[in-house]
Amino acid sequence: MTETGRILLVEDDANLRATLDEVLRDEGFSVAAADSVASATALLAAASFDVVILDLMLPDGDGYALCERLRRDGKTARVLMLTARTLDGDLERGFEVGADDYLRKPYRLRELLARVKALVRRADVATPAAVGLLLGELRIDKDARRVLDGAGAEVPLTRTELDLLVLFVEQPGRALSRNEILDRVWGKNVVVDERTVDNFISSLKKKLRWTPASPFNFKSVRGVGYRLERT
Repeated sequence: MTETGRILLVEDDANLRATLDEVLRDEGFSVAAADSVASATALLAAASFDVVILDLMLPDGDGYALCERLRRDGKTARVLMLTARTLDGDLERGFEVGADDYLRKPYRLRELLARVKALVRRADVATPAAVGLLLGELRIDKDARRVLDGAGAEVPLTRTELDLLVLFVEQPGRALSRNEILDRVWGKNVVVDERTVDNFISSLKKKLRWTPASPFNFKSVRGVGYRLERT
């Protein structure tokens, strides 16, 4: 059965991060990956997630502090902590700062997937009204096909502009090539010039009233395409 859900994977081991990313995507999850507290914090500010898979030992801090900040900021994502630590006190501390589950290394991928799927189901039950995506003050309602600004006013986007925005918001921090954007938004069987993407990105920025001073923006990645990032 193909799963759905938005996962933030926070793991500094590059090989393990790549393996988990691939396994989760194969299961149908939408995955954003971070290798540090700083990059995870930026992704959490840019989008909402159903589950955060959080390694405790990170190069610029620890998962406890990140989880505690996540809860302090009102984030409702379920948190699965991963650690090589085995002391009961570490487990207790994890739950105290807001973790929902705890998995000791080394672990079996099948067990990790089972726990992630259970947490996604719990997130769905706990937040039935959360049918949209958040990007700063923007609320994107995919079912109603509309975008609301911080004042609750609707931003008048075309179908293609909305699909383009959703694509980036669901993959924050990832550089998307123009060809991938065209395939995902316009369709693989539609012949469209690559520069069409540039025109739509420009139009989208104007409608969202994004300037260089805005908290989010589309970053041009030379020779590739674009990346949505927190400025």
